[in-house]
Amino acid sequence: MTGKIKTCTLQDLKTLQQVSRTTFTDTFGAANTPADLAEYLDTAYSDAQLTQEMQQPTAQFAFILVAGQVAGYLKLNWGASQSEHRGEATLEIERIYILPEFKRQGLGRQFYDYAVATAKQLNCRTIWLGVWEHNQPAQKFYHRLGFHPVGDHVFQLGEDAQRDLILEKTLV
Repeated sequence: MTGKIKTCTLQDLKTLQQVSRTTFTDTFGAANTPADLAEYLDTAYSDAQLTQEMQQPTAQFAFILVAGQVAGYLKLNWGASQSEHRGEATLEIERIYILPEFKRQGLGRQFYDYAVATAKQLNCRTIWLGVWEHNQPAQKFYHRLGFHPVGDHVFQLGEDAQRDLILEKTLV
């Protein structure tokens, strides 16, 4: 399936918020306590937080549309917006999330290709991301794309300090 990628603007805030909450809950809800999940959703996807992130000149949100319907979203960071500084010539894929009814249709790969094209436009030589140590489907996806582990960091979800693996890929 082919989707159309559209950069998000502040006018998309409520849709981004809804898609963010739905996809995060679908991906991680069953593995976390309701209290930790609620705290994370209320903080990470608040109007103020998303507005602040969307206004960063070194970050970008994008939707992928299928038949005009939002099917998922992507967040890219470079420079000072990276969640962990990994150098100026690096691009972070902070989030790739696809709504449940659109999973396993190649949309995540489209987002990845878009991220690589963006990295090249920005003259980035490396692309990286963090993936939860227990998210095996995502890890397999990224390994197939050529990412390899280079470290880890803490991802705080409510009261639960979780471990994300840092995966990296050098672009040619």
